[in-house]
Amino acid sequence: MNYLHGRENGRRVGVPFRAMVVSRLRKNIGKYAGEGIDIHQVIDEMETAAVANGWETEVFLESHRLLAFTRRVARPVRSIYISAGIHGDEPAGPLAMLQLLRENRWLRDTDFWLCPCLNPRGFPLNTRESAEGIDLNREYLEPRADETRAHIAWLERQPRFDVCLCLHEDWESEGFYLYELNPDNQPSLAKTIITRVAEVCPIDMSSEIEGREAAGGIINPSIDPRSRPQWPEAFYLFTHKTRLSYTIEAPSDYELATRVAAEVAAVRAVLDSFGS
Repeated sequence: MNYLHGRENGRRVGVPFRAMVVSRLRKNIGKYAGEGIDIHQVIDEMETAAVANGWETEVFLESHRLLAFTRRVARPVRSIYISAGIHGDEPAGPLAMLQLLRENRWLRDTDFWLCPCLNPRGFPLNTRESAEGIDLNREYLEPRADETRAHIAWLERQPRFDVCLCLHEDWESEGFYLYELNPDNQPSLAKTIITRVAEVCPIDMSSEIEGREAAGGIINPSIDPRSRPQWPEAFYLFTHKTRLSYTIEAPSDYELATRVAAEVAAVRAVLDSFGS
């Protein structure tokens, strides 16, 4: 099934990484200028895969069709939360979520909570913001948008998570990188994620990314709430729901299939680290 609005050099999502030329496309000038996706079709396919594989589904904002999928086991040893699609110009996250749901390779001793697309009305516009022009990922301290209010209300009904993953893209990036929030010095998964993703996508090895110190594609930002007057989703999760959070940033100026492969690899790296 092809979810792109168009085709890129005749390729489709899911092309094996090693068969592709992995280099920057140099399309993104001043903003994301890559492929869009039919998000409604993608969401329908995600829901179909989730239901077929035994996930509980919930619509927590009917007017915007915001969905959550939950999978709980009898004696969980951990809980994992994954979200995607908070920016409408970042199609790799929802497509990665669809692939993961279809493959159905989840840990059997773990509870999962998935929010597969937090900004579905932004995708038809192929823009970072919501339909009202609001960056939903800057809304989690003083929420105004219906999407953010509904998402926070849903999160408040959920238990705490052992680890949270937020799937993103960066249209300016030279390669893949991540943010790690880990104030208690728990065993870090950051290098494991980077190593796995490097098999399918270039890593941004810059010493500074987005104005923050970086090393080997890893950023450890400030955890002081006062340092972020506009909270992203990850900061809300860190403050209220978890002590271990990873924001995954695939490079939007590469082929979409490469970005999807990177995000799937990142999630698998986390699951495999627990599974081993």
